[in-house]
Amino acid sequence: MDMATAPALSGRADSNPRELATLSSTVYSDMAASATTILVYLGDRLGLFRALADYGPTRAAQLAALTGTHERYVAEWLAALAAAEYVTYDPDLETFSMTAEQVAVFADQDSPASIQGLVDVLVACSRDEPKLEQAFRLGTGIPWSERHPSMFSVAERLLRPAYEANLVQAWLPALDGVMDKLRDGANVAEIACGHGAATVIMAKAFPRSTFNAFDSHPPSIEEARRRARDAEAWENTRFDVAPAQDFPGRGYDLVTTLDALHVLGDPAAVACQVRRSLAADGTWMVVEPLADDDMENNFTTHGRTMYALSTMACVPTSMAQEVGTALGAMSGERALRRLILDAGFASVDRVAQTETSLVLEARP
Repeated sequence: MDMATAPALSGRADSNPRELATLSSTVYSDMAASATTILVYLGDRLGLFRALADYGPTRAAQLAALTGTHERYVAEWLAALAAAEYVTYDPDLETFSMTAEQVAVFADQDSPASIQGLVDVLVACSRDEPKLEQAFRLGTGIPWSERHPSMFSVAERLLRPAYEANLVQAWLPALDGVMDKLRDGANVAEIACGHGAATVIMAKAFPRSTFNAFDSHPPSIEEARRRARDAEAWENTRFDVAPAQDFPGRGYDLVTTLDALHVLGDPAAVACQVRRSLAADGTWMVVEPLADDDMENNFTTHGRTMYALSTMACVPTSMAQEVGTALGAMSGERALRRLILDAGFASVDRVAQTETSLVLEARP
């Protein structure tokens, strides 16, 4: 936002007027983005983005008719989204449309660039505001089972596009010798599997392997079983309720922990259990948010987003469990390496990364 258009604010007598104006401009811009986030959520829920992407240049009346919504609301929504440059306005034709890039971000839920999963998680977190306030005051956690019901599905929606784009194509191939084992028939465990999105992706890619997935949340396991059946990945998958620090089985060729280690209450105990469960030549793949070891180097858009999500979702989930380590989403590679090596692993290597994810390979 241009400082000339920022609201005029009066500061303390000892404040620097120019620095105050800069900060005010930044905050005002952030608040505008926050307000627009709710409209992005509504646009997804109501099918406005998808209809606009499919139909092409249109006006509010046409888009409202396509989506069964009210023209007046749609007109205001379109103006707000055009002001944010989330949709494109043609003043000569007085129509709205979406570029290929806007479609990838807002209308294609399978796109790795899709923002809708993040929007859904932010909205779900906001619904737990009273619980978060109490957690701040009392130093308690919020059990996963007590989060707003929408959280369980939106967490998967946030993460699944990255798994679809990277898991079989880049992350697993980066592990030494693992792809050959998976093709021939490996014994695999996934810890804290949620709704089983990653498990199903791997099971369909490697039908000779057996995938055992565990989560401590019974409704998530039931949903994972249903999704495996729907995806015709039932024959080589098994989903069971089990705590991450005490999941069953021994001799696994591969154990995966995807975007989950930092939300577990006792990640050190989990690392020890993974070490015990692996075959002598087994591999533990740990995927976590990409973060620098020094906090100040994470003061980026990605870091800012992840620290906020960690405050609202990851830390309270961990603190609600036994031990309650609360690593946080931005714990960094150094802390993760120390935790894994302390559990008795011989080596830990960074084998892959994306703009937002870090992939570690741990060997016994």
